[in-house]
Amino acid sequence: MTQRRFDHGYEKGDDTDDALEWEDHVMATVAGEVRRRRKELRLSAQDLADRCEEIGYPIPRNVIANMESGRRAVLPLVEIMVLAKALRMSPISLIYPVGYVTEVRELPYQEPQSTWDALQWFTGDSPAEDATDYMLDHFQAHDLELRSAQAAVESEDYERWKVKTAANRVQRDVAERALARYTVQAANAKRELRRHRDAIREGGGTPPGLPSPLDGVDPPDTDTTEEIDL
Repeated sequence: MTQRRFDHGYEKGDDTDDALEWEDHVMATVAGEVRRRRKELRLSAQDLADRCEEIGYPIPRNVIANMESGRRAVLPLVEIMVLAKALRMSPISLIYPVGYVTEVRELPYQEPQSTWDALQWFTGDSPAEDATDYMLDHFQAHDLELRSAQAAVESEDYERWKVKTAANRVQRDVAERALARYTVQAANAKRELRRHRDAIREGGGTPPGLPSPLDGVDPPDTDTTEEIDL
């Protein structure tokens, strides 16, 4: 799948030009996935060009054709983003086509590895040993704790409703015990959520907005982002 730039005067295996070969490899991977997905959707190159124009960032048909055939020397990131939108997929799936390409090279001078592993490195789900993605780490943890807190609060509300509507004492006792468990879970999840929100602020960032059931997580005097309506 790798395309070669013969005008640079190198062949595969020439370590002095491995960076250029790797660049061609990335471009060829993206081009191959654009072509595969375009055909899967039964779109012509002109159809795809029309979709890009509708998005607001025209990519002419001849540019798409040259890219797919390997005749194009560059592939800007903005075009990957627009092409992905036009093809109804995520940009990451063009760069790392999991399931369609078995192996890719993360960087120059590196051996090919699993496309899935490379994708996780790119998205930060499996960071490099020397990575220091402070803000990304806290945002990812925040997302997990947010889901946990939402689930706990919903369960807490449901068990509270069961307590109020219990038909007899046995049902009420069962619901009250469950309510107590979920109340503790909700409190713990909110505490962890608050910890990550504080860390984001301490790092100079702005935490994501919170859904209304969790708007009490932040202290009253804290500036928050706009709430999320669920």
